[in-house]
Amino acid sequence: MKDYKSFVKYSKAGPRYTSYPTAVEFNTQFKYEDYIEILKQQKAQLSLYFHLPFCRSACYFCGCNVIYTAKEESKERYLGYLFKELDLLANIINTQREVAQMHFGGGTPTFFSAKQLESLILKIKSVFPNFTQDSEISCEIDPRFLNEEQADVLIQNGFNRISFGVQDFDEKVQKEIHRIQPFELTKNAVEMVRKKGISSVNMDLIYGLPYQSLESFKQTLEKALLINPDRFAIFNYAHVPWLKKNMRKFDENTLPSPDIKLQILEYCENFLTHNGYKMIGMDHFAKPEDELFKALENGSLHRNFQGYTTKGGTDLIGIGLTSIGEGKRHYMQNFKDMPSYEKAIDEGKLPCEKGIMLDDDDELRKAVIMELMSNFSLNIEKIEQRFKINFFEYFQQDLEELSKLNEFVTIDKNHIKVNETGVLLIRNIAMCFDKYLKRISEDKKVFSKTV
Repeated sequence: MKDYKSFVKYSKAGPRYTSYPTAVEFNTQFKYEDYIEILKQQKAQLSLYFHLPFCRSACYFCGCNVIYTAKEESKERYLGYLFKELDLLANIINTQREVAQMHFGGGTPTFFSAKQLESLILKIKSVFPNFTQDSEISCEIDPRFLNEEQADVLIQNGFNRISFGVQDFDEKVQKEIHRIQPFELTKNAVEMVRKKGISSVNMDLIYGLPYQSLESFKQTLEKALLINPDRFAIFNYAHVPWLKKNMRKFDENTLPSPDIKLQILEYCENFLTHNGYKMIGMDHFAKPEDELFKALENGSLHRNFQGYTTKGGTDLIGIGLTSIGEGKRHYMQNFKDMPSYEKAIDEGKLPCEKGIMLDDDDELRKAVIMELMSNFSLNIEKIEQRFKINFFEYFQQDLEELSKLNEFVTIDKNHIKVNETGVLLIRNIAMCFDKYLKRISEDKKVFSKTV
């Protein structure tokens, strides 16, 4: 195990790069009329994201946009507005285009009943009837909220990938983060969907939570392996108490130090690689037979707001409260508060609050950053040919910044390659090419720490 104490100096605020430019740059100068025109002109396959924001109670680590409720009428009302949003979309875009991907995120999508989920799925398929034969249809699931009826509805309607939120199996950690979730409960939920025909199961874990140590996380990994998921997503906990009040409940002295977090990440990579998984990007691991692994090998891996995906080149349409859409030259985000979301729809408008149009420089830097984040390497020659630039002239200042990290990267005339240790600091490396980041002062609290 390396001595990571010397790497603590690299722990600074920085993006996760699920987009470039990042969501911090989205603004209300993004014109609604321009967005509608973009939607009308789109021709690529579709990726649909539906945000189902409700949870029964707070998990203190959570950074998602969530509404806590036990009221059935709140969920019914929200479904009604999702249906209206779908009807508005149907009048704007070509809904006969193929759907290559659909994802239900949250919140807790299975906090909705089997009947409610089925009504939403049937509505979606009435608006978007052409799903590809190999479409990826996935749902995030809290194992504490999943029953046989819900699983049947998902599987009978074509869902083929389930992502289970676990975070940690240690009882002390679970109590502190306000998410008691026994190992057997998670194991039973995974076995249930496997028996019903789900072939791809992902498990989310988080390192950097209160009271975690390298030894405790080793035990979590060993238990997780007994469940045998096809993929792991192992995220660095983003501690942003200035944005999320629930995180203020933590005693920051109980959070593991940056060097311990790096030890945990290195152990994850070694342990999972030894047990048949391959590291995909900065926080995903997949078995060799998994689509994610194949996408990495053939160069089609893509990164978006759901993490890493095999469906690059699609037009992502975000539907529901706070959802984000993405096209070749734009990002768009819906309203984050329910009154504004409902008001826009009541006025016959899509609930678009803000976004950004990408210029040529944005598109170029996005390609560079996403390639580094996905593959830990960059083919300079391909970038030069695609964008008609001289890479070393264009990125002279950025490469000077990157040279400060030269112990983690090698650069020749055709490639940038990140070494094994640099993989653990890939966000820092990608940040060197971020034009917008240079405008944000270090002391301004916007992003979580990279380590």
